[in-house]
Amino acid sequence: MNPILAILKEHNVSDAQINQLFQAMTDNPMMAMGMIGQLGIQPEKLQQLMALVMQNPALIKEAVDELGLDFSKVEAAKAQLQN
Repeated sequence: MNPILAILKEHNVSDAQINQLFQAMTDNPMMAMGMIGQLGIQPEKLQQLMALVMQNPALIKEAVDELGLDFSKVEAAKAQLQN
């Protein structure tokens, strides 16, 4: 299992919430950031999760693929944020 998804599951984040989070990330990354704060993950675990993503951004693509979502939408959202 993808480490991002494993950490979320470890904190009792439901499959529905995980799907909503990654769907939000593909549609509106800023909204996804707000959703992460509402998941109730302990700050030290959230920091660990963010460090993991920063060290290995490919984990996001792996998680999106594992969830069956369209990674090209993540790339489009990323490009939109950079403009």
